[in-house]
Amino acid sequence: MPSIFGDVHLLIKRGLVRNTLIAGLLALSAASAFAQDGGRPQQVAAANAAPASVPGSRAHVLTRDELDKLLARPQDLLVIDVRRPDEVSKIGGLPVYLSIQLNELEKSLAWIPKGRTIITVSNHAKRAGTAADLLASKGFKVAGAAGVQTYEQEGGKLTKVAPPPPPSTAASDPTGSVAVHSQTTR
Repeated sequence: MPSIFGDVHLLIKRGLVRNTLIAGLLALSAASAFAQDGGRPQQVAAANAAPASVPGSRAHVLTRDELDKLLARPQDLLVIDVRRPDEVSKIGGLPVYLSIQLNELEKSLAWIPKGRTIITVSNHAKRAGTAADLLASKGFKVAGAAGVQTYEQEGGKLTKVAPPPPPSTAASDPTGSVAVHSQTTR
């Protein structure tokens, strides 16, 4: 069964929309956070909690408060979700992110802006910790790793992506365009 995620992944893999996608996601991230905050700037405070890390990883695991404070400054931030598209649609995720599966991350380094603070995301921060370690070793500024299920358990709100409806006809779209489906917050 074809899905929007498969179509987008195919386009990204072909390199047809990668730069536009990254620029659009970064712009959308800034606009979304600005609108959610009513246009008021936020101050980011230092974390008081003792640093936590994922076993086998050097990455700091972000608490809900730390993640929320970082998300309040989208102009400085890039969220990289290393989960599979089916995990994002089933579990939910953050409102705006760049989706690069862990096994594709090293091949995608050229497309990741170095001027932003990066948060890596997975379900429980294990894969996110591995991704954070890789990015930090390549000179990226990584704030830490987050697990969306842990974030939600701590009271954070996830965005749920509605799976696209099955195609109504067997004919494919000759233009190769990708439909955009609405997202709902649960």
